[in-house]
Parts: sequence; C-alpha cells; structure tokens
Amino acid sequence: MKKLNVGVIGCGNISETYFENLTKDYNKSINVVACSDIVMDRAKEACDLYKIPKALTVDELINDSDVELVLNITIPAAHYDINMRALEAGKHVHVEKPLSLKREQGKAVLELADKKGLRVGAAPDTFMGAGLQTCRKLIDEGWIGRPTAASAFMMSSGIGDWHPNPEFFYKAGGGPMFDMGPYYITALVSLLGPVEHIAGMTNKAFDQRMVRHEDNFGYVFDVEIPTHIAGLMRFRDGGVVGSIITSFDCWGSKLPRIEIYGTEGALLVPDPNTFKGPVFIKRKDYEEWMEIPLSHSYNRESRGIGIVDIASAIENNRAHRANGKMAYHVLDIMTSFHDASDQNTTVKVESSCERPAPLAMDLARGEIN
Repeated sequence: MKKLNVGVIGCGNISETYFENLTKDYNKSINVVACSDIVMDRAKEACDLYKIPKALTVDELINDSDVELVLNITIPAAHYDINMRALEAGKHVHVEKPLSLKREQGKAVLELADKKGLRVGAAPDTFMGAGLQTCRKLIDEGWIGRPTAASAFMMSSGIGDWHPNPEFFYKAGGGPMFDMGPYYITALVSLLGPVEHIAGMTNKAFDQRMVRHEDNFGYVFDVEIPTHIAGLMRFRDGGVVGSIITSFDCWGSKLPRIEIYGTEGALLVPDPNTFKGPVFIKRKDYEEWMEIPLSHSYNRESRGIGIVDIASAIENNRAHRANGKMAYHVLDIMTSFHDASDQNTTVKVESSCERPAPLAMDLARGEIN
C-alpha cells in the first residue's frame, strides 16, 4: 500500500495522540512529513520528538509539494480557513471536530472538495473503534430487534476544571453541544442513520465562569452561549426517536452515555469519546444485563484511524467512513438544536448522509478495507 503523506497543522495538547499513532502504530500507511503551529517552537519540538522531517509555517506546509493531506487540529474557529486554504492548494483534508462553526462554511468546504476531486475527512473517528463497531454489529444482526428509540447524555460541570484556557469553549461555536456533541451524534448516526427532524431547548446557568485550573485559577470570563442543550431527534430510517442532553451545568450525574432500545432488547453503548467498551445488552428474555466481548480491534486510544481509512479508500477507490458529508450532517443537527430553541419550533434537517460501512472483524492494525 502506498503511504499517504500527511502534514499536521496544530501542535497543541490533542496533537500528541495523533503524532503518537500516526508515526508509530499507523506508519505502514501514513507518513507524517511536516508539522506546523502558530508557535514555531511547538512544531520544532514535535519534529524532534516524533522524527518528523520538517517544521514549517502554516503557509509553507499548505503549499509544500510533499504534503498530500492536511490534518487540521487547530482551534474550531480556524477550521474553516485552514480547510479551504488546504483544498485550494490541492490537498486532502482531515479536520478535528467540528467540521466548521456554521452551515454555510461546511457547505463551502464540501463544494470545493467536490470541485477539486479531493477528500474531506473529519473527527470524530471513535465510531470506528471496537466498542461502537461491536454495537453496530449487534444492531445489524438483530440482537435488540428493530431499533425504536435512543437516549444520550453528556453531563459535566464544564471545561474550566481541567483546561487552563477554557474561555473559547464558552463563545460562539462552543458550548457542550459543539464541543462534545460531535462524539454522541456521530455515534448515533453511525448506528441508526441520519436525522430528519429536530426539537430543542437550551439554557445557561451562569453568565460568568471562573477558571479552576491551577495555571489561571480565578480568571473570570463571560459566558456567551447556551451551556445546557436538550434535544429530540426523529431518525430517517424506521422513525427511531432519540433524545440527547449535553450540559456544562451539571455537578454530578449517574446517567448512562448512550442507550438504544429495540423491540427485542436494549443496548448500553460505551463512551463515544473512546474507542473501547464495555458493551452491555439486555434482551427481553434476559434477567440481567450481559457484557458482550468486543468483536473488533482498535480498542485503545486509536485517534487518527480515520486518516488511515482515507489512505486505504484512495488506494482502493472507495468511500471513506469518517467523511465530510456525515460531519456536515452532524454540524447541521447540532445547529438545528439551537435553531429549534431560538425559534420555539421544530426544525427539518435539510442535510442527510448514509451510515458509514462497518469495519470487518479481522482487520490487521493499520490496514482497513
């Protein structure tokens, strides 16, 4: 298999996992040839640590002839600009979540990629992990019968407890839905298909927040967006009804992450921000919940597997799974929750996508078909 040459823009905290996986576990199909950051010392440190040939400015990396795909792990507000510049330069793109902050930006990215015949991939790729792929297999094989409903909960007290600079999470394009919602909604779409209709209500518990991390402890900033979002979804396939709550206003919760209910049983889905389990099922004839062994690999922190899938998809001329169309549909759903609340009405979701193909059970690490 021909290696895909990747250039990484953004060398912050999350980049460490990408660098570790791409340069080691996935180096059969991925070759990281350059990296960049607005703080050049970070890029140089990454080059030294992971033996990457070039530390470049953003402009230099985007225009470097060795780079075939740009991995965009900048802050969300910069996603659109970097995506468009990379596509204009003839590079494939894989971007951290969300695809963009606004629908029109997401559409522009997909239209430009289509015009130039390039691939757009987007995080999260956690749905390709062992936990969610095992759930997909159980649903597809009818273990819970026909799916009828689902519930999802992301309950937390916010970002300020652990992040030294959380302010941008509380500005436009942030909040619990845009920060963590992509994991939950992508998981649901990968398991149940696209969403057709949305209802939603939002709230904000605090007008100001204080940083609780030791580095900037006591710094107070304004909260500009809703921090508690409750939504309802009607899925296209089978009319499945889903509910979701994402919150930065909760000091404690014992709610599950995701549950899916069917005519023959119920499925307890693991944390969609991870690649592992556990997976539990309770059929109508079971007295207790039963843990199901994971049927797939990628049961550790496998961030970046979506890029490996793009490399394989290019090689084999097939669709890749963590694709831009699904990422745009997730963006459309998240935005629709806010729209429904602001307009006090239900919203028809105009976009759609197909469920990504399931992974085969016997894949060797780094080789996806």
